[in-house]
Amino acid sequence: MYTHYLHTKEGLQMSNIVNGSCLCGEVTCNITGPFERFYQCHCDRCQKKSGSAFASLIFTSYDKVEWLSGEKSTKRFDLPNAERFSNAFCSQCGSQVPYISRDGQFLVTPAGFLNDDPLIVPQANIFIEEKACWYEAGQSATKFERYPV
Repeated sequence: MYTHYLHTKEGLQMSNIVNGSCLCGEVTCNITGPFERFYQCHCDRCQKKSGSAFASLIFTSYDKVEWLSGEKSTKRFDLPNAERFSNAFCSQCGSQVPYISRDGQFLVTPAGFLNDDPLIVPQANIFIEEKACWYEAGQSATKFERYPV
């Protein structure tokens, strides 16, 4: 991660350039912060796309991405009849990758795609009423540093 300062009308703001990559390394990019939002979405659609209890998504403006490799190896699925839902992934390994929101306003980055600290933490758990029935129990399950013995 590289940190530098931007001169804005609000004054001096810290900016960071965060590197990200998919599991196989085919898709890589740099994303410039500061990031605007970080949500953990518990909707049933995000459970399906992530294969987990929620999707961790970081938002910034659409023009903050610099693709380093593999942009043409990404695939995108826009759920028909859904106003906002999309899924973008590496066609080689299936890892979720950044994409421009359907309205063109945001770069949506799966937090797990990032290799560096984005200097933002989750701000909200959204669609919590749709959370997985096993989510709460999972939070209090025994924790191990590695695979259980």
